Parts: sequence; structure tokens; C-alpha cells
Amino acid sequence: MKVDFVSRHGLDVDSQFCKFVEHDLVPLLHFSEEEFWKKLALIISSFSSENDDLLNARKDFQTKINLWCKKNSKSYHNHNSYHAFLKKIGYLEPPVDIFQIETENVDPEIALIAAPQLVVPVSNSRFALNASNARWGSLFDALYGSNLIPDKNLTTEQNNYDPQRGQLVIDYALNFIDKVIPIKNASHSEVNNYFVEFYNDEYVLNAILKDGGKSQLKNSQQFIGWSDEDKSQSLLFKNNNLHIKLKIDSDDPIGKESPGNICDIFLESAVTTIMDCEDSVAAVDSEDKINVYKNWLGLMLGTLTCEMQKSGKKFTRSLNKDKVFTAKNGKLLTLSGRALMLVRNVGQHMKTRMILDNNNPVSEGLLDAFITTACAFAGNKNKKEFSNSKTDSIYIVKPKIHGSREAKLFNRLLIMLEKLFKLPENTIKVGLMDEERRTSCNLMQCIKEIKHRIVFINTGFLDRTGDEIHTSMHLGAMLEKDKIKQQDWLDAYEKQNVDIGIACGFMGKAQIGKGMWAKPDELREMMEVKIDQLKSGANCAWVPSPTAATLHAIHYHYICVQTHQRKLKKEYNFYMQDLLKPPVALQRNMTFNNIQDELDNNIQGILGYVVHWVNQGIGCSKVLDINNVYLMEDRATLRISSQHIANWLLHNICTKEQVLSTFYKMAEYVDGQNLAIESYRKLVTNNQNSYAFEAACELVFQGCNRANGYTEEVLHKYRILEKNKNI
Repeated sequence: MKVDFVSRHGLDVDSQFCKFVEHDLVPLLHFSEEEFWKKLALIISSFSSENDDLLNARKDFQTKINLWCKKNSKSYHNHNSYHAFLKKIGYLEPPVDIFQIETENVDPEIALIAAPQLVVPVSNSRFALNASNARWGSLFDALYGSNLIPDKNLTTEQNNYDPQRGQLVIDYALNFIDKVIPIKNASHSEVNNYFVEFYNDEYVLNAILKDGGKSQLKNSQQFIGWSDEDKSQSLLFKNNNLHIKLKIDSDDPIGKESPGNICDIFLESAVTTIMDCEDSVAAVDSEDKINVYKNWLGLMLGTLTCEMQKSGKKFTRSLNKDKVFTAKNGKLLTLSGRALMLVRNVGQHMKTRMILDNNNPVSEGLLDAFITTACAFAGNKNKKEFSNSKTDSIYIVKPKIHGSREAKLFNRLLIMLEKLFKLPENTIKVGLMDEERRTSCNLMQCIKEIKHRIVFINTGFLDRTGDEIHTSMHLGAMLEKDKIKQQDWLDAYEKQNVDIGIACGFMGKAQIGKGMWAKPDELREMMEVKIDQLKSGANCAWVPSPTAATLHAIHYHYICVQTHQRKLKKEYNFYMQDLLKPPVALQRNMTFNNIQDELDNNIQGILGYVVHWVNQGIGCSKVLDINNVYLMEDRATLRISSQHIANWLLHNICTKEQVLSTFYKMAEYVDGQNLAIESYRKLVTNNQNSYAFEAACELVFQGCNRANGYTEEVLHKYRILEKNKNI
């Protein structure tokens, strides 16, 4: 596909991107087109060379580690020797004394509220709007539509509604509010009706019981307001800094049969959401990237819309308006109707040909930082009905950082952006992804470099494992993936992240986050296990859907995370010895069937994800695993699976012929899993391999040579070939 370039301040700029900037973005800013390009050119000239130097430093570290691993593959368990080597080459940085982060002007959604967090591809306007609007979720809908309510022995559906299932939903929901907003000497299931009355200079909530008695909340401070809407009324409560809204309507089909005429319960759910430009997005050219930026700009301005169809009816989805209540003192109380939005930029290893500097592609990370900041700045400057940050802060999540030097570079980049946009110091806040081995080994040092602007740290098992495998690639054969999860390093990684966050003063200022629940349809299991992330001291965790967010919000009502964090506040533990234990198999005791099962599982997952990425440009999707269970997949999944097989090939656990044979076998299996998708194109047809199949093979067979095991270069190459084929 031919790309037209135009010259702008010494840069060759893709004409489509230039049009977006000059027609859509610059008119919303306080400077001219010429000034815009001058500022961007300054960013590129100021940081490109140093960015490249840091990428070369990554390669240099890996080269030295590869040599050490080859020499010490029989004695890698000598941790003292390994640690000494890593310190000598600078991979392990000098320790720093414990300090306190100094971030200010942080929105309460991040600083004070523990709650679920959604991560969605900002390239998909429907997903982005749904995620932002998931600030409030219907508990009745979430329960009714999930497997948390069993399917056994239910009555026949009547008008698409099963009254027996509906009753189970109501029972579950009433049991929940009995626990978190209890009334005195009774259950909410015993309430006939609720009413608000003025008493002692404020409004109070009363409950009339079915036996004629009267009751009130055990903690009257939990009732904070109400609103009247036509024939219905909403009662507003607060627990653990999260809001609960009971909707009361005696004319509603559900409300007239439900205790207290409760027709629904709404929970404050996804209080924050990350609009992703990275792992869940397939943006390979200017067309894709402009769509990413346009959607982010629309979210910041509050103008993004999406045409949708549901139950045969077409409608336009837009951002939810704020919710207005009458407070107990009689004054108006306004609550946000939307999640606080953060934007995740790409990693600094990414390059883009959307802008050429002396015919060289520029760092996409620099461009992301500049454009996403400009869009957020435009939103703050042009506030109307919608506003993202109450403090006018801009929130950027930075992934794929390797060590404190890279964190320091990113901080300096943001300092310059603030000067160029004439923003107060530290307006741009940073969420640091703790997902690379060199960062988790030097996490406190990284945080110190951004201590005036950091707002979260977050662990990510899949990327962290992918980097673990690649870093120790030449040390020996890795354990099976399920066994890797059971190793000491992973437990140390998760605990250290929390301990460092608490020790560095994140409480009341920043989030300590945990990773994604990857089974979007297995929400009963999620409710059984994900509560442990709160008990570990994390005050936010990722969920795959608005429904999952509403259900996971229940956990944050049952557990006050701040109380757990205060209990965990102690002298920082030393986890480095366990953290640097590579998950290498001490003995090769795997049978042929064990090996083949692992290859089947890995390769089926790789193909199932890559076929949608390359053929359709879908960066994040529900993908059937080998057992036909849907998993939420993104590039992190691909990274660990491809690196795992590359490692086994390197250490002769399997052969290239065996792996290639498995690719063809699993291609047929994946094609069969996708037969019902009309737009699906097969991986292999008439003995001809598709670009998707070729991409998957290259990721594995060239996996040892991919920098840090990253997958973007291969995916982008084949996606562009696929797009050009269809022109």
C-alpha cells in the first residue's frame, strides 16, 4: 500500500496522520499547526537517540546473560554466583533506601477507592464506551447472565425471562446487601417498603417490615442520598468508599414481586479503566493508529459515539452522564457516571513509519506520549458536559519498561511534554507495569525515578513469564507452563510488588494492581479465587468485562483493602533470591505424551489468537483453548507460549519436525473451532499456508532471536501483508 508523505518541520509525515492532526486535534489546542509540528520534532530529536541506546543496552544485557547461561547451565542453582554476575554487569542495580512517593492531585478513583479495573482496546469504540460506562453495573443483570447462578432445575423461560432464575438472583443480591448495608434486627428480604423522612436536621432511611415493624440501617452513615425518577426511586449507599444504588419501583415486573419493591441493585464497579493502545490492539499502519487516537480524543472530549444494535433495535451509544442525587442534608450530590480513564501507550521498543526522521521510522512510544497527552489536554481545555479528571491530571500507563534508566527517560520525556503544553509540573501521572524481569528486580529503583507522578504498579504473570523464559533461554529447558506458575519466583514477584508499594507510601495515593481474570465466562470460579488478590493487599485488579467488574466489585464490599494494607505495612521483605530462581527443569523426566500435550496446548493457543490478529486485526479477543473454554487473550499470552516452545526446541525437548507437524494438526483443529464464524479464513487451505499460519511459525522458530521475546514485529509484518493482499 503506497503511503503519501508531507513535510512538516523536517519530518516526513504520513498524509492521513497529518490530516488528523491538523483538522481534528490542533484546533482544540492553544497553538498553531506550525508550533505543533515544531514541538513534536523537538521531542523526537531530544529522545530518539537515547531511546535507541537503551534498547541496545537491553541487547547487551541479554548477550552477556546468554553467555553466562551457556557456561553455567549445569550449575545455575548457584544463586550467589548468579546474583554476583547480574550485579557486576549492572542488571541488578544498587539498592535504594525506602522512600515515600510524592504524587499529588490524584483523583479519588485511584487514590482512595479500591475497585475493579477494566482494560480494553481503545481501537474498538464499542468496547471503549462500554468500559467507560461500566462505572455503574446492574447486579441483577450480572448475576442473571453469569454462571454464578446455576442452570439446574430451572423453569421454562417465559418471554425470555426465567422467574425461578430471577428469584435466585434476587436471593443472592439481598443476601449481599444484608452483609454490606445491613438493617437492624432484620433482613432486607423482610422489607415491605423503604421511605425517606426528615429527622433531626437530615434525611434518614426507614424500612417498614412485612410484619408491620419498622427498622433502620445498623450504620445510618451508609445511607447518603436518594433520587426520584418518574415512578421509581433510587436509594444511595456507601460502603468501603464504593456506592450502591437500590432502585425501587412497585410497578416494575420484578420490583412488584421483590422485597421492598427493589427492581435492581446498581454497584459502582469499574471505577477506573485503561484505554489500551498496546497489547490488546492491532494497529499496524496509519489507518489503524489514527483510529486509536481519534477514539481516545473522543473519549477525552466526551464526543465518542458508536452505532449499535441489540434485540433487533438500533441505537447510538455514548458516554453516560453524571448521576445526580439529593444528599442527606438536602443539597445536590453529583457522582460520576463514568470510569476514570487512563491510556496505555506502547512500549519504547516500538517503531512507526507514520513519521520518518531522515527516512528512519520514529519511536512510536514518543509519538504515543505526545499525541495521547495532546488529546487529554484538549479534553481538559474544552470541558463541557463530560470531564475525565477532576484534578485535570493526565494518566498514562507505561508498559515494557526495563529498569530505572528507562523509567528515568520516560520521566524526562513527560517533563518536557508538560513544558511544551504549558502544564503544571507532574500533571501527567504514570502507571508503571511491573511485567519485565529487570523492572521487578529493580522495582523500587524504578519507582524512585517517577516518585512525583506514579499512580500505580501492576503485576502481569504472562508477560513476566515470557521475559523470564527469554532471559534464561540458554540456561536450560523450562518446566511445563502449569508448573512454572507453581515456582518460588512467581510468589515472590507478586508479594514483592505489594510490599514495595506499601513501603513506598502508595496507600491513599496510588494503586497496587493485580492481573487479568482470563476466563470471561467462568465467573463463578472468578468469585471463588479473585478475592485473594484483595487479601494480598492489592487495591485494584483487572477484569475482562463490565459483567465481571460488577461481580468482582462484591469482593471490595466484603473486604476493606485499606485495612489489609495497614496490617501488611511493615519493613520491606527481601525477595531477590526467590525472584531470580529461573523455572528451569532440574531433570528431564517428561514423557513423549507429556511433551506432545504441552505442544498441542501451546500451539493451539498461538494459532487461535494469531489467526484473528493477522486476518481480522483483532488484538484482544475471546479465544477457545484446546478444551473449548473461552480465554481472554492478548499479546502477552502469545509471548509466553511462543517463547516456551522456542526454549524447548533450543534444548532438544522436541524437534522442529514435531513442532511443525503439531502446527498443521492444530491448524485443522482451530479451523474446526471457528467454523461457525462466517468471516473466518482458514489457516491452511489446499496445502497453502496463510499469513497467519506463517506468522505463528515464525514466532516459534525464530523465538530465540526476538528481542525479549516480543511478538509485535512478526505480527505487524504479516498483518500488513494480509491488509495489502486485500486491497
